[in-house]
Amino acid sequence: MSDDFPYFPTYGEGLAHYAATTPDQIALRYGDRVTDYKTYDRHATQIANGLASMGLSKGDRVAYFGKNSDCSVELALGVARAGMVFIPIIWRLAPKEVEFILNDSGAGVLFVEPEFADQLPFNGNKVLMDDSFESWRDAQSDAAITTEVDAQDPLLQLYTSGTTGLPKGVVLSHHNGTHLRPLMKEHDIYWYCPDQGDSLIFAMPYGHIAGAGTAISGVLGGLEVIIHREFDPALTIADVQKHRVKWLFIVPAALGIMLAHPDAAKADFSSVKGLTYGASPIPLDLLKEGVERLKCDFAQLYGLTETFGTVISLSPDDHKPENIVGREQVMKSAGQPIPGTEVRILDEELNPLPAGVTGEVAIRGDSVMLGYWNRPEENAKTLIGDGWFRTGDAGMLDEEGYLYIQDRIKDMIITGGENVYPAQVESALYGHPDIADIAVIGIPDPKWGEAVKAVVVAKPGSDLSEEDVIAYAKKEIAGFKCPKSVDFIEALPRNPSGKILRRELRAPYWEGQEREVS
Repeated sequence: MSDDFPYFPTYGEGLAHYAATTPDQIALRYGDRVTDYKTYDRHATQIANGLASMGLSKGDRVAYFGKNSDCSVELALGVARAGMVFIPIIWRLAPKEVEFILNDSGAGVLFVEPEFADQLPFNGNKVLMDDSFESWRDAQSDAAITTEVDAQDPLLQLYTSGTTGLPKGVVLSHHNGTHLRPLMKEHDIYWYCPDQGDSLIFAMPYGHIAGAGTAISGVLGGLEVIIHREFDPALTIADVQKHRVKWLFIVPAALGIMLAHPDAAKADFSSVKGLTYGASPIPLDLLKEGVERLKCDFAQLYGLTETFGTVISLSPDDHKPENIVGREQVMKSAGQPIPGTEVRILDEELNPLPAGVTGEVAIRGDSVMLGYWNRPEENAKTLIGDGWFRTGDAGMLDEEGYLYIQDRIKDMIITGGENVYPAQVESALYGHPDIADIAVIGIPDPKWGEAVKAVVVAKPGSDLSEEDVIAYAKKEIAGFKCPKSVDFIEALPRNPSGKILRRELRAPYWEGQEREVS
């Protein structure tokens, strides 16, 4: 790799590099509080020593439950420097879901924001993320860490909902994330590797790879990461102008919300060089509005937790209006593989399929996860040898190598950038005494891309209502997973083996849509 685009085997080494070369540069900005690289580096070392003083050692799991903050980002780098594994948990999850993750991961310590502390049953070490955290951190030694951390050591364990209803811990290594920046620089994929000193906003939920990846990426490129507790359109607009932000990552639904905000009408977006989006394709009308008002490059990113995020990208050139004319179909694609990534379309026997034929999307490259935590059967099913990972998405490659996602083999619903698996919602609702049978599907939604719908067979004689079903769901699972609407039918369509025919249930709602992914 070029000296201009250095490769850091671990995130801790990246942080140390910029602490030594640009110690006074702003690394983190959170409200009125700024942290330079020198301080960031010292805090990470103190946190690593503090974790060791708790009796934790290399490979142990450290969980965090809360919203985004500068302290939580420092915590991630402290865990990384200690050779431990960071588990940021989506704060919107229900207590039962969080309890499962804590038990499954065997976390040795939980760092939690005070507003959530009483909700979580955790018998181990618990540290509140308030002033007491800063006092704890600052009381620790800043002596250099002697633990050896290697590129292939695990860094993150992010939980993604499983098709069986139980979340799976995706284990990602340092190298899964660190190898990308120099490779992207080498190939001028500038929209995925900002220049040193560039600023970007981190507002995605921490428990997602888009959130965790953005939060820690600054130390690989000497970036200024502006941290928002959660997405706030007014704050985003204000900070873009105040801090002359160059890069935004946002889901299409959030972009629409931001552009519709009253403050956007007179906002100065001239500092923004590029906007990347993911989780769902962008409607052409929204793209045209975004390009016209932001006057910056747009790029789509496609990836999974299991691939440390982006492995496919639809480039800024593909988004330019003059390049869309006559090839509008490309805007319906996810894009082309980024350098270092290979894509195949597989049939049911896992044989490669030719261009133009739909099958299961498989990915190979250095971004592919180490595996699922304590899930040997899932690993055997998805990591199929020679570096290939089965995504579970159905797609097609065209002759130019553009990937078109057709449907989700695993039935996942993406609503406002959040992943929802029908089996998990169905499992939660089966406990309702008046529900005899249930299926959950995603239907088109102009704001969120997809909305969760429950199709329910009520028990004879019950007076079950839509409100009853939704209220029950809210007690059992996170709000974003709850049905937004409920239909009642006499019987669910099933095949001879008893499997629910979800496509048949979805068909009336997706009629007229070009694909069953909004």
